[in-house]
Amino acid sequence: MGQDLPVTSYALLGLLTFGDALTGYELKQRADATLRFYWVSPAMSQVYSELARLTDHGLVVATGEGRGTTYTISDAGREALVAWMGHSPPGFPVLKHPIALRLLLGHMVDRETTIDMLRDHLRALAKERDALVEVRESLRGGDGPGEVFRHPSLVADWGLDYFENESRIVGDLIRRLEDEGPDNAGTEDEGP
Repeated sequence: MGQDLPVTSYALLGLLTFGDALTGYELKQRADATLRFYWVSPAMSQVYSELARLTDHGLVVATGEGRGTTYTISDAGREALVAWMGHSPPGFPVLKHPIALRLLLGHMVDRETTIDMLRDHLRALAKERDALVEVRESLRGGDGPGEVFRHPSLVADWGLDYFENESRIVGDLIRRLEDEGPDNAGTEDEGP
């Protein structure tokens, strides 16, 4: 039954497993506060279209009307989510990294432009890390073994380690670029 659902449907189903009924807006807020650190947070329109699909499949239950409609995961939704978790391979992550792409093309601009981009990325990493620290702290008290926020806290810890390692890597790249000799980037070989 769940094989025709996109991963985003399962992500939203998963966000409904924490015991509370949510409006589409509240589900979008939860997605923005969590999914954005490790997955794509869906647009508001996508949240509503996925909720409609999940409702049509009987995987969520809609209560109320209009903007006040709340959604909860159904027993069938829990079964579909468990089946998806247990029987479909997660796949290997694809690194779609705009900074890595620009670094690949760094020979097209002067070194300082590339270094500035990397420094900006370090600042962005620090800001995102600070935001994730807040999320992680909000999970305390329900993050012990067997508690509802145990697994979200593990993902938050993973994300914090990721930001720390990414910062270390980018800092090393900056040092390597700064240690290079004269900068001839962005110039074309004019030949003899």
